[in-house]
Amino acid sequence: MAFLLLVGCMALVGTVYGCGVQEIKPVITGYARIVNGEEAVPGSWPWQVSLQDAIGFHFCGGSLISEQWVVTAAHCGVRSSHRVVIGEHDRSKSNEDIQTMRVGKVITHPQWNPNTIDNDITLIKLTAPVTLNAHVAPVCLPAASDVYSPGTRCVTTGWGLTRYNALLTPSKLQQAALPLLSPEQCKAHWGDSITDMMICAGADGASSCMGDSGGPLVCERNGAWNLVGIVSWGSSRCLTTTPAVYARVTALRSWVGQVLAAN
Repeated sequence: MAFLLLVGCMALVGTVYGCGVQEIKPVITGYARIVNGEEAVPGSWPWQVSLQDAIGFHFCGGSLISEQWVVTAAHCGVRSSHRVVIGEHDRSKSNEDIQTMRVGKVITHPQWNPNTIDNDITLIKLTAPVTLNAHVAPVCLPAASDVYSPGTRCVTTGWGLTRYNALLTPSKLQQAALPLLSPEQCKAHWGDSITDMMICAGADGASSCMGDSGGPLVCERNGAWNLVGIVSWGSSRCLTTTPAVYARVTALRSWVGQVLAAN
């Protein structure tokens, strides 16, 4: 049986927080765009993380997978001086009940290849556990053996650019519903750049864009959202007719399990 990360459930105000289930439900209107943006319901993606530098500049997204672990993309280049902000929706507001966490460990996949963007995954261990609540909860990790069929409608979220030449990233969390593509469909766009460690979604009027990197591509199964992809790379112009490429979490799942067990 594949090793599954079991998130310790914590009872808070009469609520038990497991993985992949939101207390605040999202409203997904279809194939709306992060490029050209659809604002998410505040708190409806409680695993969404903003990775920020020391002065608060958002440079990448990430996903909370337990009280003390976050997953992001290796190409984000996380350092111990960066901070992890959880529970945020509108980055222009100073009165949100956010948790700003410090980076304890940064563990990047040993086969990460910046030239091919293969194995684009980094795990961040926080210096202390987060407090789970309606706006802060982990996403589930799929089993290594799980299969997500082409055409499955999934959701990506982030504060990335809403058009490729925009000067600023949006202050409010954006979401987009995207269909998964088969490896063959993906290679029709990207050729031999696509490896077994990658999964594609989109090419259907929506796309991730710069600033979304490291953030989640989640698919719902049996009532819970699973982290199927990590925003990795795509069109330099964020074209909505070209699929975005994500690190394939099922293919990287065994490594994730080994790191969590050893740390």
